[in-house]
Amino acid sequence: MKKNIFLAAGLFFSVSSQAQIGDLLKAVKDRTGVDLSNVKTKTTTSSTTTTTSTTNSNVNLGNLTSSQISTGLKEALNMGVKEGVQKLGVTDGFFKNEAVKILMPEKLRKIDATLRSVGLGSLADQGVKLLNRAAEDAVTEAMPIFANAITSMTITDAKNVLLGSNNAATNYLQTKTQTQLFTAFQPKVQASLSKVGADTVWKNIISKYNTFTGQAVTTDLNEYVTNETINGVFKMVAEKETGIRNNSVMRTTSILQKVFGAVKK
Repeated sequence: MKKNIFLAAGLFFSVSSQAQIGDLLKAVKDRTGVDLSNVKTKTTTSSTTTTTSTTNSNVNLGNLTSSQISTGLKEALNMGVKEGVQKLGVTDGFFKNEAVKILMPEKLRKIDATLRSVGLGSLADQGVKLLNRAAEDAVTEAMPIFANAITSMTITDAKNVLLGSNNAATNYLQTKTQTQLFTAFQPKVQASLSKVGADTVWKNIISKYNTFTGQAVTTDLNEYVTNETINGVFKMVAEKETGIRNNSVMRTTSILQKVFGAVKK
């Protein structure tokens, strides 16, 4: 049988004219009984997998200019500051928000432990609460300070900030304006510490600790609360920025829709 198939194949491939193929197939069938027209050949198909980079598959910045992107980023930041200040600038805005609550300064935590050990835990609690009350009072003055910092900020690489992490714009703002914000905000915090009585209570706390331990501890509460208040606002801004980036419902203006809508998360 194999000999007959090889013979048929030899006859088949010796024919150079396409017109003779039909006659040859018939002759082979008559001579050998093998119908070459029904012989199935196994075709091996080489499959090539192509890997396509999706680095920018979710980005379509179109005709967006750096100026438009910068405007969109700044609008998101301003919205974050405005909403953050509104949430923080009320009673317990800091004190009952674990994300931003101002705790006992690290270097004074030994005071907290000492006071509690001698039955003065309530005084320590009052001291922490008043730090937060001062922040809640001072932060109401933060909006124009932050707004001025945002307006005057030049975003030199707006596209990369837009394409960055969920809080890339907030991080950029903090990096560029932290010192400026501290200088402008510190007097507000000092006034608030005095207004809510925090400075008086803390003088009493430190005095008692020094008496009990024979030490002479001092601290700059103004600097500490100023930094903590600013950082609290930045946390709220980052939260808002993340929302705008990931939830189209939060893009409540045309520029936010245009800029952040160009980047699909």
